[in-house]
Amino acid sequence: MAELHDLTALEQAEGIREGTLSPLELTEHYLRRIDQLDQTLGAFITLTPEIARKEATAAEDEATAARREGRELPPLHGVPVPVKDLNLVAGVRCTFGSEAFSDHIPDVDDHVVTKLRAAGTVMLGKTNTPEFGLPCYTENKVAPPARTPWDLDRSAGGSSGGAAAAVAGGLAPVAHGSDGGGSIRIPSSVCGLFGIKPSRGRVSGGPVLYDISGLSTSGPIGRTVADAAVLLDVLAGPMPGDPYGAPSLPPCETFLAAARRRPAGRLRIVSLLTPPVPGVELHPDCRAAADGATALLRELGHHVDELELPVDDTVRRAFTAVWDVMALARPVPPGAEGLLQPLSRHLRERGGKVTGQEFADSMYAFRALGQMIADALLTPGTGYDAILTPTLAQPPALVGGLRNDADPDAEFAAMAAFTPFTPIYNATGQPAVSVPLHWTDEDLPIGVMFGGRYGEETTLISLSAELEEARPWAGRRPAVW
Repeated sequence: MAELHDLTALEQAEGIREGTLSPLELTEHYLRRIDQLDQTLGAFITLTPEIARKEATAAEDEATAARREGRELPPLHGVPVPVKDLNLVAGVRCTFGSEAFSDHIPDVDDHVVTKLRAAGTVMLGKTNTPEFGLPCYTENKVAPPARTPWDLDRSAGGSSGGAAAAVAGGLAPVAHGSDGGGSIRIPSSVCGLFGIKPSRGRVSGGPVLYDISGLSTSGPIGRTVADAAVLLDVLAGPMPGDPYGAPSLPPCETFLAAARRRPAGRLRIVSLLTPPVPGVELHPDCRAAADGATALLRELGHHVDELELPVDDTVRRAFTAVWDVMALARPVPPGAEGLLQPLSRHLRERGGKVTGQEFADSMYAFRALGQMIADALLTPGTGYDAILTPTLAQPPALVGGLRNDADPDAEFAAMAAFTPFTPIYNATGQPAVSVPLHWTDEDLPIGVMFGGRYGEETTLISLSAELEEARPWAGRRPAVW
């Protein structure tokens, strides 16, 4: 017999609208699962059961009134959606994954939280993240490591590792994440989930702690394409003060609608399998995932070219400089620098040595890369509709396998070798998705990534939905489920 966490987020929302499922019943179910499993999975840093029960009760009252009055409800009304602990929720502890902020309680909501509240979602708590979201694994001093439910010896990735562990382990139906160098797509890949990094400006990063580099954005992680798409509908939209703005969707269009239709006609897709970081080798399992995706795309009638582009270290060097500066920009309380983990201290030290000229040159390199991809690969009418790569160059890493406190430079190099493909779309601002199409013989998930034209998430979502229909993955669940 199916349990509540077997239902998709959209199925849960439908039950709430029809009155066959109570938001409070659903919330209590997830709180029990968190109590049973989270010490193992490391999905949450801070739980908010009292807030969750209060919001669930209010959601039930509103759903009852809406049924009585014949009103429509928002598409995820009453559904639990945890928030990553890099984002502010007024009155709730926000650690940023750092011991230096273990007692930090903000008095303002980030805009994404404002959107989630307006949508009637229920916040179970704040999900686990590495310190300041800097590493691509989730291991810090304030919570247990986030582990992929597919192999508890392995990391759930980062920096949205807690969000992915929660969804993959059945502790939440969908989750809010954020992505500055792959931080939605990396954990989605290693946890067997679907994740969307939206176009720059699609989701507001305000009203405080803006990422002035433009690398980071919030986005959804879900078990299905439709669940992630509808959460993007909730999160998306401009807010006052936003420095960027993605093109608006056509009237009456939604990301969920894109997930419910297939691509219009035959798409032209280019497969790029050579890691863009010099000296990085692609693991055979990751190549097999991309090759399998290419074969499936061709079976579905799409055109796929396989190209080799010259390896250029310019983007890695530029990304490193900007990443170092953004690490330094995090306002650490006076006297708390010693509480930071070795990698954070190292990146902040390097950031202090980046000159203004180097920072400007790096930002120009990002813009040049975006223009080159737009001109050479994604020009409408003559270019490709999407770019296919592996999400990662290696299978899921062991907990502690990437961390190197004794040599942070070597650790950063290891992370670059693990994630050579993902930062490109943070640099350019283009949308990208990780699709869980492949599992290894050891039952480890391996994602493939599609990047698209700026502002055209709907193409990637429709394509992903077609792949999901051809090779369903949501019914494939880890043992902890």
